[in-house]
Amino acid sequence: MKIAIIGTGNLGKSIAKGLINNNAITTLYLTKRNLEEIQDFEGYKNVYLTTDNIEAVKQSDILIFAVQPEHFETILNDIKAELTEKHVIISTVTGFLIPKIEAIVGIDKFIIRAMPNTAIAVGKSMTCLCSNERGKKRVKIAEAIFNRLGHSINIPENQMQAATVVCASGVAFWMRLIRATTQAAIQLGFDAKEAQELAMYTSEGAASLLIENGNHPEEEIDRVTTPKGCTIEGLNEMEHKGLSSSLIQGMITSFNKINSIKEDQI
Repeated sequence: MKIAIIGTGNLGKSIAKGLINNNAITTLYLTKRNLEEIQDFEGYKNVYLTTDNIEAVKQSDILIFAVQPEHFETILNDIKAELTEKHVIISTVTGFLIPKIEAIVGIDKFIIRAMPNTAIAVGKSMTCLCSNERGKKRVKIAEAIFNRLGHSINIPENQMQAATVVCASGVAFWMRLIRATTQAAIQLGFDAKEAQELAMYTSEGAASLLIENGNHPEEEIDRVTTPKGCTIEGLNEMEHKGLSSSLIQGMITSFNKINSIKEDQI
């Protein structure tokens, strides 16, 4: 694949690392105004660093935009004359809707939005994808890219804000749960390093059980709860203190906030 990442900041770097490590490129162009910030990629075979977005577009078929929202419209206007029927546009720009991209570059372009989360840096991103009508013909390309960097699903664009809460903000929510588990483990007698190790790998194992077995969480809970046992005692106490309801309400509050930000911008 001949790929360009337009705007190689933190997210762009993570995507680039994943593509390089998985041998997913024929050529890879990385653009940045200050090339010193991406010198780590200098010397990789078929990887080119440039400050020239137009050059990167001309040399590539798949264009991944990872720029700040306030710069995206200007960049699209700068490069739109170079777009051809071969180009696939993949935007990771938050809040920049497909109709707005179409209004700049045309509805005849293959346009896909991708919303990865920060776990993309370790190849474990949950990435949500959506596209315009024409982009549906190329969405498999985006899936191939982001499945090398974790897991991806296709959703309607009107669910992208909710997905931001579940997947992007969700990383922070899970970190808080892991931190709380760590704190409890310390109180139970483990040192801080051991406590975090116990919490992290138990969390990873729990998620892996669901991923590998395809079970509902309650099925796996049933496997470790016994009548009058310590697990059900602990679960019931957590629910009495509002664990599930607090998490649900927190996510709904985040969703309401992201909607209010969008309304303010409009």
